[in-house]
Amino acid sequence: MKRLFTAAVGAPIILAAVFLLKGWWFFAVMALIFEGAVWEYAEIGRSHAPRAPLRLLLVMSPAAAVALSFALSEPAAAGGLRLLLLAGPLALSVGLGTVLLFSRTPLEEMLPALGILGFGVPYLALPLSSLHLLQGIDPWVIVLLLAIVWLGDTAAFYVGSRVGRHKMAPVISPKKSWEGAIASFVVAVAAAAVWDVCRRGRLEPGLLAAAALTAVAAQIGDLVESMLKRSSGVKDSGQMLPGHGGMLDRVDALLFAAPVLLFGLWLLGMGLPGK
Repeated sequence: MKRLFTAAVGAPIILAAVFLLKGWWFFAVMALIFEGAVWEYAEIGRSHAPRAPLRLLLVMSPAAAVALSFALSEPAAAGGLRLLLLAGPLALSVGLGTVLLFSRTPLEEMLPALGILGFGVPYLALPLSSLHLLQGIDPWVIVLLLAIVWLGDTAAFYVGSRVGRHKMAPVISPKKSWEGAIASFVVAVAAAAVWDVCRRGRLEPGLLAAAALTAVAAQIGDLVESMLKRSSGVKDSGQMLPGHGGMLDRVDALLFAAPVLLFGLWLLGMGLPGK
């Protein structure tokens, strides 16, 4: 019941933001939501590097997302992309190394902290920027993304809990089954087909292929977040959302799905900067 109530309250708020807010206003609202996930990610990593400045991710992740959105947007795409290709690795290597040096992170925590921060920045910044860019293509593309992720997740839950027999990743996520994963994939692609016919009046194989890759990425994203939690001995990333656990638990599939869908649409020529 808590799970349904949270979804019933949260879904309209997200959809209202998608259709009523434009550009950087939408980015700002999504960034606020993502900050909860960033906080939880930092807390999960704290068991491996308790004295490292992991909460710097609260600033680093949205800042990196702003840089990505700006560099990949149409007005700045050519020069911005070249700058990003240099600035990104520079910030992750020189920047993180300098921060940990001056924060006096203990030597035994240095490598874990570099891993947590180095993975955390793109892990949390790229999907935030991708959501911003997807909304810029068409707010209905966000609906497509949410349909792929949410309907696929629902199908996996109900089919897996009823007929799931073959465990998909028993060490990482004991409840997930191959039967649930297949159901999730089929429902996600079917949802994309319905979206394509209703929104664009046709059924395009390229879009279905992009949706299929997005559906797979969503399931991998879910498993990766479970892997992070298992490595730190926690069941839920937090208790922010009743029935769903933490914010990171709720957006885990989106973290991989959003960038993959954006990339797929760009390959199809939809919303590609400069076109």
